[in-house]
Amino acid sequence: MGPLTGFRIVEFAGIGPGPMCAMLLSDMGADVLRIDRLAAAGLGISMRSKFDLLNRGRRSVALDLKKPEAIEVAMRLIEKADALIEGFRPGVMERLGLGPDKCLARNPRLVFGRMTGWGQEGPMAEAAGHDINYIALTGALHSIGRKGDRPVPPLNLVGDFGGGALYLALGIVAGLLEAQKSGKGQVVDAAMVDGASSLMTAIYGIKAAGVWTDNRGENLLDTGAHFYEVYETSDGKFISVGSIEAKFYEELLELSGLKGQELPHQMDRTAWPAMKDRLARIFKSKTRDEWCKIMEGSDVCFAPVLSMEEAPRHPHNRHRATFVEMDGVVQPGPAPRFSRTPGKIQRPPASPGEHTNEALRDWGFSGAELEKLAAQGAIAQSK
Repeated sequence: MGPLTGFRIVEFAGIGPGPMCAMLLSDMGADVLRIDRLAAAGLGISMRSKFDLLNRGRRSVALDLKKPEAIEVAMRLIEKADALIEGFRPGVMERLGLGPDKCLARNPRLVFGRMTGWGQEGPMAEAAGHDINYIALTGALHSIGRKGDRPVPPLNLVGDFGGGALYLALGIVAGLLEAQKSGKGQVVDAAMVDGASSLMTAIYGIKAAGVWTDNRGENLLDTGAHFYEVYETSDGKFISVGSIEAKFYEELLELSGLKGQELPHQMDRTAWPAMKDRLARIFKSKTRDEWCKIMEGSDVCFAPVLSMEEAPRHPHNRHRATFVEMDGVVQPGPAPRFSRTPGKIQRPPASPGEHTNEALRDWGFSGAELEKLAAQGAIAQSK
């Protein structure tokens, strides 16, 4: 029984951050019902549903939102929901007749969560975009990469999932808490450009203090420093070092064999390139496993760089059950952890329309209503 057990959420199917947000809330116990397009239930899916992990944990109903009967089905679901998640471009929900004003008129306590890249208004609000574009506008993409090289997109972790899904999830939970006090819902405008900018708060503070520059790859956390870096080992694998604090740096010097030699001060930036070369030669002298025996578990702030194949098998991850297996698919488990109301994966990912009849009955529709809606082409149950 996760901490959000008892809350009902309607999710309009999308890609990326919207499904990720819905997955997080479902893992924490919320009953999330996904509304898929009718065409999706027909099914031309390129990837089997069991591998679409962001869709795990919730049931799916298929509606043809071009039909007024389906819009009314959606509205009846929204009337019984505590929150809603949608990730369309600004104005799409309004054109469907499912905008915040109409939904809140039917359900005044509703928390209406909106996920976009650029936000609900602004000069770029109507433009298409992806994670890489949103983080490009925030200073984040410019800051990630090595000296003299191009910025490196950090997968889609910073925009879609960090700046998008996590901020929408936080906004929805905060909205639910506030609604319990006020009895009133509200709109949560979660824009990835805002969230990714928020993630950069500390870096902007360090820059304002004069400790960080816009020169990529020359700063403390962007591979400029020799003590915060990834190094190759003799077997072609990699290890990570993050010995920022002086006491951790001393241990790095000790375990790498540099202690006792004549060395520059740790924070002498002019010496960073030469020190990086020295450490690179040292780490290249042993295999990754040999360095793990020397440094893993120490205060160096060390970890091997594991592949996605290796990560689930690491002893620490195995001990914490950081990765779990469901329906034969290894995947990250729910996070964070709760001592009294632990989260869990409620079910494997659903195919579009897999639970149309079952879920609509549970949300108050009669058998006769379902038959009529199916005959009208407003709903569909996938095979």
